[in-house]
Order: sequence, then C-alpha cells, then structure tokens
Amino acid sequence: MASRYARALQSFPKGYSLAFAYGSGVFKQIGHQNVRDNMMDFIVAVRDPQAWHQVNMAQNPKHYSSLRLGGPHFISRIQENWGAKIYFNTLIPTHEGMIKYGVISHSSLVADLLDWDTLYVAGRLHKPVLMLHKAEDEELHTALKLNLFFAVHTALLLLPELFSEEQLYMTLAGLSYAGDFRMYVGEDQNKVRNIVGAQIREFRALYTPILKELEEYVILDTLQGMGEQDTSPPARLYHLSMLPKRLQLMLIREWNKDGRSRDLEDVLRAAAHDTDVEDVIHRGIQDIVKISSLTQSIKGIMTAGATKSVRYSWSKVKKMWKSLQR
Repeated sequence: MASRYARALQSFPKGYSLAFAYGSGVFKQIGHQNVRDNMMDFIVAVRDPQAWHQVNMAQNPKHYSSLRLGGPHFISRIQENWGAKIYFNTLIPTHEGMIKYGVISHSSLVADLLDWDTLYVAGRLHKPVLMLHKAEDEELHTALKLNLFFAVHTALLLLPELFSEEQLYMTLAGLSYAGDFRMYVGEDQNKVRNIVGAQIREFRALYTPILKELEEYVILDTLQGMGEQDTSPPARLYHLSMLPKRLQLMLIREWNKDGRSRDLEDVLRAAAHDTDVEDVIHRGIQDIVKISSLTQSIKGIMTAGATKSVRYSWSKVKKMWKSLQR
C-alpha cells in the first residue's frame, strides 16, 4: 500500500524528520468509491525550512506559485510567521496522481503536538495516517504519543459515562474540526462520520495502546462496541491535569474572569467539580481551531495562486453540495 505514496514522496528533497500521507486519497471514506480518484495529501516536517525550500524550488519550481520569486528565505518566512506555520503546495501532477503537500518545521510540529498551539497538524494526527518516514528522535516520538494521550483525555471530558466506540472515535476525529469555518463553507457536512465510519479498524489500532494505559479510568469493549468511564471528580481532575498547555491556560482565564487570581491547581480542582466544564473545553478547542483554520486558509490562497485556489475551492464546494444532497 505504501509504495504508491512513497514513490510520490521521492520527488521531494530529503532532510525531513517526519513524513506522512493522509485523507481520502489514502484511506477509505464513506461517499468516496475509490481512494485513487482523490488527491493524495502529504505533510513533511523539516529541520531547516529555508534550506529545504531552496533545494525543492530548484528541483520542483512548478510546485510553487509566483511567491517563489521571493526566494527560499521569503517562502520560509511565510511558512513560519503566517497561519498554522505550514506551507502548502497544491494540485501538483505526478506519475502517481495529483498531490498536495504541506511543509512544517520540526520545531513547530513538536510545539503543536505538545501544546496544541494551532491543532492543525496535531489534529490531523488524531486520525489515522500513513506514516512514510519517522526519524529516530526521542523528542518527536514522545510528542507524537503525548498528542494522542491529550486527545483521549480531552475526548473523555467531553463524553458521558457510557458511550459507543463510534462516539469515542467521532469525538477524537472531530476535535480538529471544532470551530473550523470550512466545515460550514466548502467541506462535506458529514466529514467526521464519513471518516470514522469507514476507518473503525484504523482508529482502533491507533487508540487501543493509549486506552490500555488508561484502564483505571476507562474501559472500551470493542466486541460490544461500547465504552464506560469513571466520571467522578478525581477522575476528571486527572484528565484535566493531563490536558495540553493551551487548553489549561484557557481554563485559567475562564475561571479568573471574576477578577480573582487562582493558580492552575485551584482552577483544575474547581473545574473537576463543574458539570459544565466540557462546554468550556469545547469552546477552548473551537477558539484554537477557528483562528488557525482561517489564517491558514487565507495564506493558502497566496501559496496556491489564484488559478489553483479557484480549482481547489470549487472541488471542496462540490463535495459539500453532494453531502447536502444525501
């Protein structure tokens, strides 16, 4: 399975610490008959974005819009300083089919995985991906694993005591779509359900090791397709204490709106006893995603160029329209 995607990746310069393929061009989704009919999406993390773009612009100049005229330093500055710190080239024809790929710096990737700065790439990694390259890097491996733990702790805080396996995976897959304006304009309205419905096995393989380490707090019976969790204040306090930094800072702001100055420990203890804490967490996730998805989309218009932007946007609108007809 990986060969087609690995071959497409061979056109890129080396020097990436992580590379994966994702989306409907890799995994089955309800409503898509054949993955080969869809564009393949890739993300690569590179340690030196400017150096990587310099080589890539020499090897693949047609991948870039007219922004390439600014040179690799200009491209890397746009990547690092705007949007979700990722630079996309889209609608690239290859021998393996049409591809889109995003470039993010290794340091920005690790920060997003550990803190959910933008939840842009971290959120994509909450769903099954086809890993094509992963460097032997302890910091990276730890960050990738913690990102999945963060997702499970967050999802459990949003779920009731009893839930279905599909509910769990839909909550996990939906985290990075909460607040994304594209879900209202230009995306399949059943996107999360379409992903989960066709990829239960892949979600199970991704999250079973995480859930096994949390058996004190949650049990998932995959034969019955049902899960049960401890929703007592001590259990909720544990999940809250394991949230990524961005969400914990949001909780501190929310609980100190009355002018008091509670520290993190006091806030988490109070939140563990608050029955509405899931609403606060959901709003916090929406705020992260709303900003990063909007700014990245605006940036994408520039990096793709006018013609490609119209073609890509039109394909998304057609998908949304089809989903509304079902």
